[in-house]
Amino acid sequence: MSGEAQPLLRSEESGQRNYAHDDSEFAAAEQRAHALRIRSIVWAVLGVVFVVGVVFALVAPGHLRDHGWSGQLPRDPDLAAQRLLDSAPVIDGHIDLPEVVRFGWRNNVSDVPLDGKMPTHVDIARLTEGKVGGFFWSVYVSCADSSDEGKDFLNATWRVRDTLEQIDVAKGLIEKYPDTFSYALSSEDVKQSISQGKIASLLGVEGGHQLGNSISVLRQYYALGVRYVTLTHMCHNAFADSAGFLIQIPPLHYGLSPFGFKLIEEMNRIGMLVDLSHTSDMTATQAILHSKAPVIWSHSSARAVHNVARNVPDEVLSLVGTGEGQKDGVVMVNFAPYFIAPEGKANVKTVADHIDHIAKVAGKKHVGIGSDYDGIGSTPEGLEDVSKYPALIAELYRRGWDKFELAGLTGGNVLRVFAGAEKVARDLQTAGTPVVYDIYDKREDLPVKREL
Repeated sequence: MSGEAQPLLRSEESGQRNYAHDDSEFAAAEQRAHALRIRSIVWAVLGVVFVVGVVFALVAPGHLRDHGWSGQLPRDPDLAAQRLLDSAPVIDGHIDLPEVVRFGWRNNVSDVPLDGKMPTHVDIARLTEGKVGGFFWSVYVSCADSSDEGKDFLNATWRVRDTLEQIDVAKGLIEKYPDTFSYALSSEDVKQSISQGKIASLLGVEGGHQLGNSISVLRQYYALGVRYVTLTHMCHNAFADSAGFLIQIPPLHYGLSPFGFKLIEEMNRIGMLVDLSHTSDMTATQAILHSKAPVIWSHSSARAVHNVARNVPDEVLSLVGTGEGQKDGVVMVNFAPYFIAPEGKANVKTVADHIDHIAKVAGKKHVGIGSDYDGIGSTPEGLEDVSKYPALIAELYRRGWDKFELAGLTGGNVLRVFAGAEKVARDLQTAGTPVVYDIYDKREDLPVKREL
C-alpha cells in the first residue's frame, strides 16, 4: 500500500485518527438530527391544524356552510338563495314579453330596448339579477269577442295571424340579443343553454282559440318551435272548456270535446306539452286521464289557498304524481295578486303558501314557477319583477326546503316533465302511431266526407 494512503487510515496500535470513518459518522448524525427536526415541525403543524379544526367545528360550524366548503347552503336565507340559483337558475313557465312588444312597439322588434330599462317587469339586466336560466315566451293573443266569433267558433278573427306575429316577435328578440338568449326546442337544449351562461328561450301558445279549430295548425306551431299549448284561455273553444276568470263560467262541452281528445292525442304524438292553466276542472281531469304524456300548468296557483276559478283545486292536484292512477306533472305557480290573496294581501309569503300547499298535496317534485310577468297589471309585494326570484327562494329556504327540493322548484321539475313528454312522443312515433287528421265537425268550408 502506498504511503499516500497511510495518513487516512487509523491504526489502533498507532493511535492515529481515521478521518474518513469519523467524518461519515458525523454526517450521518447530522442527517438524523435534521430528519428529527423536520418530523417535529410537521407534527407541530398538524397538531395546530387539528386543534384549530376542532375549535372551528365546535365553535363555528356554520362558517363552513357560509363559505361553501361543506357542500351545504349557507345559513343566511338570502345568501343561500343566491348560491342555489347560481347552480339551479329559474326556468319560468310563463312570461308575456311578446305581448308588451305588441302593444308597446307595434311588434317592431328593432325599437325594443330590452338591454335598457323596460317599462314593465322584464329586461335583460333584471333577468340577470334574478338569476333566470330560461323561460317560456308566451305567444298570446286574447280570446275573440263571442259575437264576432259565432257560437261554433267558425268566423275568422285573425287569431292565427296574430299568433304567428307573436312567434315572430319572440324569435326576433332572441335573435337580436344572441349573447343573452338561446333559442331552445328541447329539454337538452335548455340544459345546454344554461351551461353556456345563456337564457334558454322556449315558446308557448296560451290558448286553444289560437289554433283556428285546426290540429294542422298545432303541427305547424310545433314546427315553428312552440313547445306547449294551453288548452283554453278565459274562453271556451272548439276543443275544451275554460275555467273563466275569478268565477267559473257555465260549461259548453263539460270538459273536452271529442275534437279536444283528438287534439291531446296529437300533442302527445308530436311532443307538445299539454298545458292545463285556464282550463275548467272537468277539462283538466279528463286531460290528465287521457294524456299519455306528463302535463303542466304553466301559470296556476292553489284554490285551497285562494278560492278563485283559475286556481287548481285539491281534487285535481291529487291526480298529479307518480303513483297508481296519477300522471306526472308540474304546477308552476302564478304571481298575479288576484290569484294569490285577497286584495292588498299578496306578497312573497302568500306566493310561498301556494307553493307549499301544492307541494303538500302533489309533492315537491310537482311544483314550479310560472310568474305571468308582463302579463299582469300588478305584482305581489317583494316580487315586483324578474329580479326578485331570489326573495321567493329565500322564503322557502326559511321554511325548511333543502337545496334539492329548491333546485326542483326553480327548474328541475319542469325539465323532468318536458323530457317525459319528449320520451312519450319518441315512443309513439317509433310505434307508428298515425298522424291525427281529424277535422272540426262544424266546419262548413270543406266538402262533406263521402264514401268512395
